[in-house]
Amino acid sequence: MRIQKLETFANRQVGFVRVTSEDGRQGWGQMSAYNADITATVFHRQIAPHALGADETDIAGLVALIPEREHKFPSSYLFRALTGLDTALWDLAGKRAGKSVCELLGGTPRPFPVYASSMKRGEITPEAEAERLPRLRDRHGYKAFKFRVGRECGHDQDEWPGRTEAIVPMVRKALGDDAILLVDGNSAYSPKKAIEVGHRLQDHGVVHFEEPCPYWMHHWTAEVTRALSLDVTGGEQDCDLTLWRYMTENRVVDVVQPDVCYVGGVCRMLEVARMAAAAGLPVTPHSANQSLVTCFTLHIMGAIPNAGPYVEFSIEGPDYYPWEVGLLRNPLVARDGMVDIPAEPGWGLEIEPAWLDKADYQVSEVAS
Repeated sequence: MRIQKLETFANRQVGFVRVTSEDGRQGWGQMSAYNADITATVFHRQIAPHALGADETDIAGLVALIPEREHKFPSSYLFRALTGLDTALWDLAGKRAGKSVCELLGGTPRPFPVYASSMKRGEITPEAEAERLPRLRDRHGYKAFKFRVGRECGHDQDEWPGRTEAIVPMVRKALGDDAILLVDGNSAYSPKKAIEVGHRLQDHGVVHFEEPCPYWMHHWTAEVTRALSLDVTGGEQDCDLTLWRYMTENRVVDVVQPDVCYVGGVCRMLEVARMAAAAGLPVTPHSANQSLVTCFTLHIMGAIPNAGPYVEFSIEGPDYYPWEVGLLRNPLVARDGMVDIPAEPGWGLEIEPAWLDKADYQVSEVAS
């Protein structure tokens, strides 16, 4: 069947895509969150013209073709928009087959372990973080937790003096020796400072040090990886597959963390996972909000052979992500430290119709 119509429903924070085939069957996907209204314009200008009239089953072919057709725009926005097409077509394929996307990829829907991921840094004191993480552990059964150190793109500065030195031992003490601890530097440090902080993290049993250096300084990150025994991780911002080849072949990190919505969708995420597998590296993706990105990630992680031990699961509520309110009819829920990979056909989550009614709408379709 041919792709007949492509629609976007977007606001500034998030945007969804609906694909309609020539027989009227539909699938839903999502473009990357943040400035999604701009991404929707890119979608209709630079993605839809190449997809309309194409075979709906040739997802990999379209995902490979469109960046070539738009080769003068090797940018994040192009891949954020491409994700909307890719994920909508995977949903359509699942619904036609009566299978979840996880099953289409060769996996089995099941409960998958998640780690409780804090998004707060300047908004929370070490004391408050150390108080709320055990509460969430007791409520949802989390066994692994990630929190923030340093300052985002911080040039070796902390969010305020002494915050990192305080939060690491406080969280360890609050959660106990059995808790798995991960931290995120968000491009905070030079190699020298990252190594210094990393040794302190190792002393407190932290196992995962994410994006310690400015993410675009891959050689800096590689230096930190070589110097520390804990896992140095990263890659959420990288959407260029050539960079991913460099990162995996040169083992810039110990664990790769692509974001399915930033990298360009399922097909490109699978390509990164294959590169990582060839280098003997596990995949623990970035999925830092409760839009469809976490759902997409769970389906993929349920199918790839080098999946890491857990999926990122945001613990933030409407005070931090007000735009998530009213987004999904059946949002994901963590129980016993795990989240179910949806087993229904396609992605298995439904977008709230009332949200769609309020969104900015655009349509591209085959001329009649």
